[in-house]
This record gives sequence, C-alpha cells and structure tokens, in this order.
Amino acid sequence: MTSRTPGTVLLAPSPSKDYDLMYYLKGAAAGGICCSITHGALTPVDVVKTRVQLDPVKYNSGLIGGFRQIIAEEGAMALATGLGATAAGYFIQGWFKFGGVEFFKIKAVESMGEEAAWNNKTNIYLASAAGAETIADVFLCPLEAVRIRSVSDPEFCDGLADGFSKMFKAEGVGGFYAGLAPILAKQVPYTMAKFAVQGEAADAMYKSMGKTPADLSSGTNLSVSLASGVVAGVAAAIISHPADTLLSKVNKAGAGGTGSMASRLMNIAKEVGFVNLCTVGLIPRCVMIGTLTAGQFGIFDTVMGALGASKFHFHDPNSD
Repeated sequence: MTSRTPGTVLLAPSPSKDYDLMYYLKGAAAGGICCSITHGALTPVDVVKTRVQLDPVKYNSGLIGGFRQIIAEEGAMALATGLGATAAGYFIQGWFKFGGVEFFKIKAVESMGEEAAWNNKTNIYLASAAGAETIADVFLCPLEAVRIRSVSDPEFCDGLADGFSKMFKAEGVGGFYAGLAPILAKQVPYTMAKFAVQGEAADAMYKSMGKTPADLSSGTNLSVSLASGVVAGVAAAIISHPADTLLSKVNKAGAGGTGSMASRLMNIAKEVGFVNLCTVGLIPRCVMIGTLTAGQFGIFDTVMGALGASKFHFHDPNSD
C-alpha cells in the first residue's frame, strides 16, 4: 500500500470540473499563502499608515515623510514591527476568506443553476464574501489586536507569543476581541467590494477581448487578475477606511475612555470627526490595498495553477 503525505495529496491534480473537498482545500491554502505574503510584504507601509491614524499630529508629512521619520527616530527595523502577527494572522484569514468564497459561490451555482447564477453573480460574490470574511475575522481579530498594540507601542512586546501573553494577562480574552466590531465593519464591506469589483472588472476585461479565461494563456489571465485587483483594491480601501481608522485607534491603550465598546467607538468617532475618519491615512491605504489586492489575486491564481486546480469562473450558458 502506498502512503501519501499531506503535501502530495494537496499537489495532486484536481479534475477541471470536480469541485470537491480537495479543491476547497487548495483554494484555502492558496488564499492563506497569498494573504500572508502580501500583508507581510506590506508591513512597513501598514506601520506608517497605523502611526498616521493613531497620531496624525506627529506623523503629518505623508507616506514618504512617515517612513523617514520612523527610521530617523527608531531605526529601519521599526518598519517590521508586527510582522509575525501580520503573517500568521493573515494566513489564517486568507485560508477562510478565499477558501470560503470559493465554497459559497460554487454551492450557490449548484443550488441555483448556471444561468440564474450568472444573472446574479454580483449578489453571489457579495454574499459569499460577507459570509467567508465574518468567519475569517473571528480567527484574525486576536492577532490583529496584538499587531496594532505593538505598532502603537513598540516597547509593548518582543514578538507574537510575548504580545499574546501580555495582552491576556492585562485584559483577558476580551482584550483580543475589543476590536471585533470595527474589524467586521472594516473587513466585511472591504471584502465584499474586493471580490465583487474584481469579478466585475475581470469580466469586463474578458468581454472587451471577446474571450473567456479558457481561451487565453495563463500569463494573460494573470494580467487580468492583477489589473482587476488594482481596481478592486482601491475601491475596497475607500469603502473600508473609516472603520480601519477606528480599529487602529480602539486597540490603542486607553482610547475612547472607559465603558462599553460601543461607547468607546462613539467617543473616538466624535474626537476624530467624520471627515478625518474618511481621509486621514487614505492615500497610503489606497497604495497599500491596491498593491496588496492585485498581488493577492495574482498569487492566488498562480498557486491554484501550481496545485493543479482549475479555478472556478462563472459561466454564461447562453454564450455557448
């Protein structure tokens, strides 16, 4: 009897139309890899963005100025603050987000049929993304809390494990989920916009060429993923930015005073003001998320191909 390691099982080719458990595992693995790599690589940009959101008076010279200021005051390694929590947290989040979206949208097509699904694909994208992101954020929230605390206070911890230990001792389990409401308010609309806009943008690109993904080379399909990812990332960044600012601030020690999470968030919103919630740090976030989203879809497609999985695409049966 031949034994098979988990790696060889994952690398086994998937039948092109067989969306079984192995397909979903490959989608989840590709999602974890693409999110971990992209968020990890953009940690320096996120450090600057978070500092701008937390202390706009001190960090008031834009993205490049923020880089220079942090390096001058704390050294270049300060730009890698929170890298461990970022890479681990977003691997887990990407696993459930991309894997969940693949699962939910395929099940919707199986339930509705191809034609109805094609006519409602935007709604399917939105619902699939909302469900998958909600599940993913339950797992992401503790790591994001540690990351933000370490960025706002570089002396807080000496790594991910140390940060978890200190937060648990100081605040208990509740401390890890203090930002769950704003992270859901940020991530769910962000992910809904990301997948829906990317899907629509990619479809528009294929339509303009008069081709389907199956008609084109892997390189051309990758270019479509990257281009549509940039469009989706900028749209998603703008939609989710106010909640992102609240999330950055609520995880700062003492932010919003005492009381319930709702009262703390209201206090922060009043202090910052609606315009500042929507605009402070927006340009660095658009740069970060536009680049990140393009990279995610590009890496996701590449990893799926490397794992032998034929990526699911909505199909218009009337075009046959």
